[in-house]
Amino acid sequence: MPVVNSTLSESDRKTVGDALQGALVDLVDLSLLAKQVHWNVVGPRFRSVHLQLDDVVASARGHADTVAERASAIGVTPDGRAETVAKTSGIDAVDAGWIKDNDAVATLVRALGAVIERMRERIIATDEPDPVTQDLLIGLTADLEKHHWMFQAEAA
Repeated sequence: MPVVNSTLSESDRKTVGDALQGALVDLVDLSLLAKQVHWNVVGPRFRSVHLQLDDVVASARGHADTVAERASAIGVTPDGRAETVAKTSGIDAVDAGWIKDNDAVATLVRALGAVIERMRERIIATDEPDPVTQDLLIGLTADLEKHHWMFQAEAA
């Protein structure tokens, strides 16, 4: 029995909890990937890409906290442990070492695109069982799409 009870049915809580857990893992991993690239980016556009990566990190971390707190509010324990993120993230790993600015931008375009695709699946999955969570996912997806657009424009 959960410590925090929800007005959602057990089935709906499971569906929504799974969506929130997946979103949490993606957001934690996105923040880690963006920070890793941030520390190692080099090239003529170093400064602009470096600063843009910080924006992604801040967004991902903020949204991760909101997602985790929503899970807690419906009686689902969020799991953002490193082991869980490493085992369940859908984001491709980034290589160690220096990363050229063009490669950094391409890495973020791919990572953001992958996360957005899964967020859109979660938006659909939470439509019926919990419009509150769906609204949260819609808002954070819009923010991720803004970052996606900006990195694509950077690559053009």
